[in-house]
Amino acid sequence: MKALKYIVVGFIFGIVLTKSEAVSWYRIYEMFLFQSFHMYGIIIVAIVTGVIGIQIIKRRNIKDFRGLPIEIIAKEPGSTRFWIGGIFFGLGWALVGSCPGPIFILLGAGFLPLILVLFGALFGTFLYGLIKDKLPH
Repeated sequence: MKALKYIVVGFIFGIVLTKSEAVSWYRIYEMFLFQSFHMYGIIIVAIVTGVIGIQIIKRRNIKDFRGLPIEIIAKEPGSTRFWIGGIFFGLGWALVGSCPGPIFILLGAGFLPLILVLFGALFGTFLYGLIKDKLPH
């Protein structure tokens, strides 16, 4: 029964992304060609919302659903790995026309060719898990 609230939030999130056209291949295409501010606006709103949420969690010592304090661990410095990871993520996003979250939304909307995209994303994650110890972190 606890999972029901997460499913409901997932459905609401999917509806919001669909209605805002954040899952639209055309909107993503426009973004990567710098032809429209639409997707950048959505991303900026997400960043601002995240920053505000993290500050509220830190300042009010909010606890998780089990009553334990939420610990936000500082990230270790390292810009090269973030640039390389970001480039791979961005290339995949640009080539496929969808980032990982909307893959499930588009599948639910009936765009069945995205099964191949989902398989590729899962395979890439699996492959990373196999070789991550050999990569420079």
